[in-house]
Amino acid sequence: MHRIIKTNTLLFLLILLVTTPVFCQADSLKTAAPEKEENTIINELSSETQTLSNYFSVSKITVTLIILISTYIFLRLISLVLGVWAERNTKHRVTIKGLIPLVSVIIWTGSITFIVVAVFRPPMASILAFSASIGVAIGFASQDLLKNVFGGIVIIFDKPFQIGDKVKIGDFYGEIVGIGLRSTRLVTSDDNLVSVPNSEVMNISVANANAGAENCQVVTEIFLPLSCDINAVRSFATEAAQVSRHIFLNKPIVILFFQENIGHKVMLKVKIKAYVNDIRNEFVFKS
Repeated sequence: MHRIIKTNTLLFLLILLVTTPVFCQADSLKTAAPEKEENTIINELSSETQTLSNYFSVSKITVTLIILISTYIFLRLISLVLGVWAERNTKHRVTIKGLIPLVSVIIWTGSITFIVVAVFRPPMASILAFSASIGVAIGFASQDLLKNVFGGIVIIFDKPFQIGDKVKIGDFYGEIVGIGLRSTRLVTSDDNLVSVPNSEVMNISVANANAGAENCQVVTEIFLPLSCDINAVRSFATEAAQVSRHIFLNKPIVILFFQENIGHKVMLKVKIKAYVNDIRNEFVFKS
């Protein structure tokens, strides 16, 4: 009997010794699996954080700010130099000022491209994904602004008018002084600065008086009694235009006569067409 008990005890001890490492190993595997998953997640998060920190490091942000500020200052200097040069060179003033918006677009595009490619240097897949996301977000958030920007780019490259031209946009007529990505600015004869959104400029008729030339046609209307001598009126009108110091004599002077009802009277309308040598003297020449 004692031998049986001893034998059973020995068998139990042997089984316990054999199974204990197995259970311990199983428990260790169970505890190791979650720890391994947690370590994987932590490593992925740390790698993503490290990647973002590499993209948006203090040095790269500092370099970006320096480039943007330098580009802005450089463009201001270029615009100032071109403006002064244009004012001193009356013959090519319109052409020179027309280069200012084109130069601005080219320099800003080059600067931003340099920042993305040379400073941040992201993978092409990240650029495409980021561009698509930004494009969708901006498209929904600022449709009107994008219409104005697209209109400004079309105006700069299509050139229906340029800086220095005398243009009628809607109810406003004046000299174009600025073509931006959001709006077009012109100064009227009353010295009012008018800003017209580029999206509206693209959807309405625009009349350009000089189309890049330094001279433009000026039309003046005078009402006289029907009893006037037409030949004498034609002679006086032609002489009045010819003796003006603002006349551009390389183009013809035209005198036209019409009959027009004004109230209860029939009047003789005299229309004088002549060209001014500088578009800025338009209203002085007309008077």
